[in-house]
Amino acid sequence: MFAIPGNGAPRRGRMTSPERRAAIVEAATRLFSERGFRGTTTRDLAAAVGVSEPVLYEHFQSKRHLYRAIIEARSQEGMERAAALLAGPAGRSRDREFFTTLAGLLMDRYASQPGYIRLLLFLALEGDELSQLYYRRQILAVHRLVADYLRKRVEEGAFRRVDPALAARAFLAMIVHHTMLGLFFRDRFVKGSRAQVIQGLVGIFLQGVRA
Repeated sequence: MFAIPGNGAPRRGRMTSPERRAAIVEAATRLFSERGFRGTTTRDLAAAVGVSEPVLYEHFQSKRHLYRAIIEARSQEGMERAAALLAGPAGRSRDREFFTTLAGLLMDRYASQPGYIRLLLFLALEGDELSQLYYRRQILAVHRLVADYLRKRVEEGAFRRVDPALAARAFLAMIVHHTMLGLFFRDRFVKGSRAQVIQGLVGIFLQGVRA
């Protein structure tokens, strides 16, 4: 009998290989977010899933390979959803839709995966080269996506001639900073519902970049 973290009850019977791999990733995300990469051992990971260390190594060659798998899976999932925003014609109403939807995706990602966000913070603080993998796959990729959209709208004359990279950083910083404060400090300085906050921030941003 193996216990799969997070489902509230032990699962009877033998897990399939994909199920066990998923259980390992889930347990690893939780442990890494609590103890960091260096503070989590393969013995801890195996115990959390209810398997032996040799079984753990059947799925992942090392703790580093497991850490990398978590980052790659989460990054790919996020980018697929974000990239879909670029489809469709541009326009004034489309601008608001683009930035509103992107803001919602970012806020939902942080709210639904607090353990993964803590894992990434540990990764950055520990100075591991894997932090650069996340930076390239997720942070830099999202910045480029937003900058490309802004650059296109500037060329079309819809937005004033702002630096697309700087404007992308400004928009993402507003959304991420607000969400992080709520997630880690239970900040309530800004009043209003999630939808009201998003509409307010998007409105402020668009007023600053529109021609």
